[in-house]
Amino acid sequence: MARYVTTVITPRQSQDVFEYLADLRHLTEWDPGVRSVTQVSGVGGGADSVFDVTLAGIGRDVTLRYRTMQFDPHGSLVVRAESKALVSIDRVTVVAEPEGCRVTYDAELTLRGPLGLAGPLLGPPFRRIGDRAAAGLRRVLEGKAP
Repeated sequence: MARYVTTVITPRQSQDVFEYLADLRHLTEWDPGVRSVTQVSGVGGGADSVFDVTLAGIGRDVTLRYRTMQFDPHGSLVVRAESKALVSIDRVTVVAEPEGCRVTYDAELTLRGPLGLAGPLLGPPFRRIGDRAAAGLRRVLEGKAP
């Protein structure tokens, strides 16, 4: 398993930030590893939202279907994608602060089956991918690391 957690402090209002992040179609604006996102069901971010997210892969792109597993409109979201090879779980938490809000993005990637043995090797490349996405998130939210 590989895990990447980042936190961004932004002057933007928590509700606006949460609505933006809950709508996964915005991933292409800040995560350079995401080629495209198509909404399959629901409208924007919400409890019934499902998105096909196409990721830049080595040699070929990979599309994963992300389903909303938990949704609290006050600032908490969990989405999950599964394939034969992996499980990806992303958690987003947005908490209001006096001067804006604090965003925590927690991504977890687990390889399945025999590939699971290579799980420990995922750490360094997942960190590089996460660092690029975190930089994009800080940019679009006009935020900074705490």
